[in-house]
Amino acid sequence: MSEQDENPQDESRDAVVEYPGAAIDVHWDARLCIHIGECGNAAGTLFVSGREPWCIPDQCSKAEVREIIERCPSGALSYHDHDDRPEVAPGENTVTVAYNGPLYARGDLEIEGAPADMPGVGFRAAVCRCGLSANKPFCDNSHLKAGFEDFGSVGERGAPLTALGGPLRIKSLVDGPLLVKGNLSIRAASGRVAWEGTQVALCRCGASKNKPFCDGSHQTVGFKSG
Repeated sequence: MSEQDENPQDESRDAVVEYPGAAIDVHWDARLCIHIGECGNAAGTLFVSGREPWCIPDQCSKAEVREIIERCPSGALSYHDHDDRPEVAPGENTVTVAYNGPLYARGDLEIEGAPADMPGVGFRAAVCRCGLSANKPFCDNSHLKAGFEDFGSVGERGAPLTALGGPLRIKSLVDGPLLVKGNLSIRAASGRVAWEGTQVALCRCGASKNKPFCDGSHQTVGFKSG
């Protein structure tokens, strides 16, 4: 069962839904959710399909709530710990190239233009690479309807990193690729760490012949980022 089946929320309602708890609150953002199912398929009763409310933070320990929320690859789920213990960025910045899907970025993310009320994308984000999302730079599952196909192999190696972590700046160039700066490891869909480096241009038009890297195809196909 997918998260789309698990999630009872009507996305035409408020974009952000809050689920309060005694020690920690959970927030769900309909603008970012692409229904991967890491929440709905998690063991336990934090999220239960068909229940109202769908999420009850007091059903498990605060540590479990944090761990499950941090599984969400799109940043649609975030939390507020009543002890003012915010989510901490992992020690390594990674981008995983999904099989026929988006780029999953995880780390100390600084996504240019990301709204301040999307705290989850400071740590976890699903970034469009088919070129068709109506919510750029974020994925909205348009690749499914379009039949976007790329199996997530990565041929280039880059240069070995001398440090890990630190800010990873992601800028969407107008009508062009994603420009990423910072210590970064790119993982192929197979899970292999394939590329390392500190600056890279990643395709977001869906047309590059050297995915996930930009090869200038956005100019040929007339990609528009607006």
